[in-house]
Amino acid sequence: MSDLHHAAERLALVLTENGMQRMTARVFAALLFAEGDTMTAGDLGQQLNVSAGAVSGAVKTLLTVGMIERVPAPGSRRDHYRFRDDAWSTVMTAKNHVIKVMEETASEGIEAAGPDSAAGRRLAEMRDFYRYVLGQTELILDRWSAARAEGEYPTPAP
Repeated sequence: MSDLHHAAERLALVLTENGMQRMTARVFAALLFAEGDTMTAGDLGQQLNVSAGAVSGAVKTLLTVGMIERVPAPGSRRDHYRFRDDAWSTVMTAKNHVIKVMEETASEGIEAAGPDSAAGRRLAEMRDFYRYVLGQTELILDRWSAARAEGEYPTPAP
């Protein structure tokens, strides 16, 4: 096993141990460590020694959360995928939607339970926590964009 393959499998293991589905983690790592610009589901299946069908659910998950993207491949009938250049900030931005929904759901719960009830107090803490996290995430993303623009963390050349 090459050092590159070992590093990719190690990352997949860490992601799996922290809650990501195993195949999703392996596909994620394969695309992240890929030497080429894109890979097809067949390429991923061959590299991971699994069927292309086994890869499809993982690809769908990674597309949904914005970590990878489908890209055109002139002359090919197959879908090609690549790891997004802005994947990390995209995921944080996408997760803002989840955080916002959690905040809104807590607010609805407070309305239903009443603000002075035990449930209402717990839900108020939940709402306030998610409101705080959302605000901090937006600040972090703004600072990240500014740092990139100033060249502190330049985008690596292809």
